[in-house]
Amino acid sequence: MTDAPRTAAQASRRVLLGISGGIAAYKACELARLLVKAGHQVQVAMSEAATRFVGPITLQALSGREVALDSWHPLRASGMDHIDLVREADAFVIAPASADLLARAAAGMADDLLATLLLARDAVPTLLAPAMNRAMWAHPAVQRNAAQLRGDGLRLAGPGSGEQACGEVGDGRMLEPEQLMWEIEALWQPRLLQGRRVLLTAGPTFEAWDEVRGLSNRSSGKMGWALARAAWEAGAEVVLVAGPTALAPAYGVRTLSVESALQMRDAVQAELAHAPFDLFIAAAAVADWRPEARPGKIKKQPDGLPPLPQLRLNPDILAEVAARADAPFCVGFAAEAEHLVAHAQAKRERKGVPLLVGNLGPQTFGREDSSCVLIDAQGVRELPRMGKLDLARRLVAEIAPRLPARA
Repeated sequence: MTDAPRTAAQASRRVLLGISGGIAAYKACELARLLVKAGHQVQVAMSEAATRFVGPITLQALSGREVALDSWHPLRASGMDHIDLVREADAFVIAPASADLLARAAAGMADDLLATLLLARDAVPTLLAPAMNRAMWAHPAVQRNAAQLRGDGLRLAGPGSGEQACGEVGDGRMLEPEQLMWEIEALWQPRLLQGRRVLLTAGPTFEAWDEVRGLSNRSSGKMGWALARAAWEAGAEVVLVAGPTALAPAYGVRTLSVESALQMRDAVQAELAHAPFDLFIAAAAVADWRPEARPGKIKKQPDGLPPLPQLRLNPDILAEVAARADAPFCVGFAAEAEHLVAHAQAKRERKGVPLLVGNLGPQTFGREDSSCVLIDAQGVRELPRMGKLDLARRLVAEIAPRLPARA
């Protein structure tokens, strides 16, 4: 997913990027580049072992700042790099975090710059990205250290699973830089949906006319993907039921891919039957009708149009969910072409949902930004145009206090 434009506040974040020894250190170069590209200020600190894998001059070029390497040769005039560097940061990230680094951090050691920075971090949000051989990650000592660090308030991102540099396959790969960007951004988001379960629909549906053609719409799915990310950042367990889009799978989100409205309805109902959800957001642009699909491909007629298919009304997924006895809090979306407020108000009442988000489809579909109106029983409120991820975070902040208290 392409990130939405950054706000001025987001562009001023200061990230202390620590790099410990391991082959995954090469990924830290791309992470530093992405952080700078996103507008963040990056200060790199490397262990001595890390310099055996990646040269400090590379990180200096990518970050635009001299790399901190040794407490005995400080960058700051105070001589207190081990305190100043981390206290100046808005986030402290160590990627990769080797098994050795995890062990020393869990034991509270201060025998090199990175370990000392971890001890001096105070309240700075901190993220570790483990990277090591699969057997090392599975070792009980490493698992104990990881659990200890989580208990101490550090966030561990990953590791991922896959082929490793040694040729083995399994858990232990450092997350990709793009995934770590999501994890870093999440450090700065309030955990408004911590412990909540969110079911979300997104994207268009495709209703087959024959085996080649079909009815669909211009929805790109970007707003739904942004909502899935914002809900995940806020601490929710997110299930995304997605129609056909060109977007990459959303990190941290369980995604169920469907094509038609009937398939989307079946997937939603199956999820609701399996376990309760706190929140249902119907952001998908579901086709209102479906044709009677025909086998093969309907051939072009030289003497005129082919017989048009008979259309059937698709189920109203949002209204069905809202009518359930065990219905979660429901939020609907209305993409209109004109008379936005009037049509959206009527849609909210017709579907029986407490909150509806309305926008003008031609000004929203496929774009990186959007504006909307929020409609509930108290009236109408407009949110100005902004990047879709920023808008999704605003919507999460609006929805979270409306959710009923958990039993």
